[in-house]
Amino acid sequence: MDEIEIGEATAAEREWCARLMAASEPWITLRRGFDVLLPAALDPEYVVLVARRGGAPCGFIRIHPRGVAGSPYVASVAVAESERGRGVGTALLDATEARYPKARYVFLCVSSFNTRARALYERYGYRLVGELPDYVVDGTSELLMGKRLA
Repeated sequence: MDEIEIGEATAAEREWCARLMAASEPWITLRRGFDVLLPAALDPEYVVLVARRGGAPCGFIRIHPRGVAGSPYVASVAVAESERGRGVGTALLDATEARYPKARYVFLCVSSFNTRARALYERYGYRLVGELPDYVVDGTSELLMGKRLA
């Protein structure tokens, strides 16, 4: 099995990230299509790290360096369906923490219906900080989670 390598996304990979999101949950349920996701993926204020296996992208994480009260905020994480459960998400979270060694916390939101992602974040040490009911779509919540690093 090829090792996972993490690095900065190229412009072409940022477009790949937007396409991956548009074809995946939770963005389908949240009604976020490629037309909305591409500008987000290209936004230079966000760091986009791509996981590659055998040189091909297989997942990514999009981070605002000062997103929540000056702490890094993970805005998006997605892993190609064929790579789920193979350590890509964990490798991306590891890379995020390594990138911000002086951060006291890292935050992220997860949709209330995205139980698999929430379980990963909880196993990784994230804890529920707050709930934003009906924030994106009526009847669902965005769950703000945080992990203390230092």
